[in-house]
Amino acid sequence: MIKAGVMGWPVAHSPSPALHGFWLKTYGIDGTYERLPVQPEDLPKALRDLAAKGYAGVNLTVPHKEIALKVVDSISEVGRRIGAVNTIFVGADGKLSATNSDAYGFITNLRAGAPHWRPQAGPAVVLGAGGAARAVVAALQDAGVPEVRILNRTLERAQALAKEFGSVAISWDKRADALADANLVVNTTTLGMKGQPPLDLDLARLPVSATVNDIVYVPLETELLRTARARERCRGWPRHAALSGPGRVRRLVRTQTRRHPGAARSCAQSGLRLRACVVARAAARAAAV
Repeated sequence: MIKAGVMGWPVAHSPSPALHGFWLKTYGIDGTYERLPVQPEDLPKALRDLAAKGYAGVNLTVPHKEIALKVVDSISEVGRRIGAVNTIFVGADGKLSATNSDAYGFITNLRAGAPHWRPQAGPAVVLGAGGAARAVVAALQDAGVPEVRILNRTLERAQALAKEFGSVAISWDKRADALADANLVVNTTTLGMKGQPPLDLDLARLPVSATVNDIVYVPLETELLRTARARERCRGWPRHAALSGPGRVRRLVRTQTRRHPGAARSCAQSGLRLRACVVARAAARAAAV
């Protein structure tokens, strides 16, 4: 049996086990995908114990994506560039290799969910400076966004990230002003997530034509997205498609309701809408975690 899972702290909110459990069952793969709650200080040992416990690999979520860099044996080129990883593979020799598919997942979903968005149309504002923010900043730069503004509650982290990627760091207390001519806003923090403090962000200065993206998916529609939707012509939408999957490729699938009716029920049970679910079909078939 193939064992895989998602490590995080917290991790109870993750719908990945339900999503990937469905595809394992659909393709007749003898495997499991579990939630693995691991505190940050315990991550090195938890990763090193994967081989002994029979795991083929794991995905990483908050706050482990940067910490893992110091633990794994090899890192992909994209993982090194981003400075964070979200997928760990356990080799036959027990060695750990890591990569990052967050940037690909984010930009693919952004283009699919907001086809009106044009990267060259104006600056992007990224809230947060953690592992997810790193992937988002890299993806936006590669897409051709002329300026990426990074804001974090700890200014020093925003400045460090901005220096590394050639972006602009702005103080958290200036976040409302930073929206003045923005074409895109992305929240990569946990603010607004169920069980976490709310995100206090005044959208009054944000152009009504801007796109708003929130990587938080529990609740499905955050207060940030509700506020954005309420503004005339401002398109707010959630990032369901940047969830980590158990393989190398994650796809945004819009046609699975017709192809696999049972998937709709599986996703609904996780509080997600199938039209924007991420399913690693190719990866699941190969069971390559």
